[in-house]
Amino acid sequence: MHTANSSFCGALTAAIVALHSVALSPDAAFAVEGDAVDTAVVFAVDKSSSIDPSTAQLQLNGHAEALRSAEVAKAITSGPIGCVAVSYVEWSSVGKLDVLLPWTRLCGAEDASNAASLILERGSDGIERRGGGRTSLSFAIDAGRLLLGRYPGHAGRKVIDISTNGINNDGLPVSDSRARASGVGYIVNGIAVSRDEPGLTDDLPGYLENNVITGAGAFVVAPSKPEEYAIALRRKLVLEISDSQAGGAADGQYASNSALQTVR
Repeated sequence: MHTANSSFCGALTAAIVALHSVALSPDAAFAVEGDAVDTAVVFAVDKSSSIDPSTAQLQLNGHAEALRSAEVAKAITSGPIGCVAVSYVEWSSVGKLDVLLPWTRLCGAEDASNAASLILERGSDGIERRGGGRTSLSFAIDAGRLLLGRYPGHAGRKVIDISTNGINNDGLPVSDSRARASGVGYIVNGIAVSRDEPGLTDDLPGYLENNVITGAGAFVVAPSKPEEYAIALRRKLVLEISDSQAGGAADGQYASNSALQTVR
């Protein structure tokens, strides 16, 4: 097990180095040392072999639409500081991590729209992902934890936002990674992407609830149809970056909409 842990940590560290290979753009307000925000969120998006092109595009477009929405813009400015920080990464098996957007400070609708444009510009259509990796939720959580630890300023709340259509089948036990995130006070939320194959993913929301999410107010969102993904993600992001998540307000926010299932 010591060897497995060492290999995992080595792959994780190597993957995080990808942060330094991302081409920066003057169109985004990249976070610098000392930048304070109300919330820092890592969008950790599944790019494993089970993610087909349509699902890859669904996730990219969903995040971009959420960032460009009026609801999210209002939520960004609702906190004491009025700014949040986001980073967007794609992951699959251990060591497979692409950073599409390094830490970027958003202080309003224009910043959020610029970040959405960069995500769309740097994302792929998913065609080359077929057979490209297993699903290591443990790696995704640990990568998110390290990225949050590298945020150069102060964040009042730190969130790892996992989007996936599968269970952990690669790397270390996901419960260990969740415990590490919980141990430093981070919140892990999940969005369950629907898929057609029967089997272990039949109750993916329940799996994410029992094995992945952690922290005060943590929740799983499970849109029942692909077209509801963007809606669910937008509402999820509002909860994550506003003060409403503190105290576990997430349940009531979604229970009123039967098309979107939320579990805690």
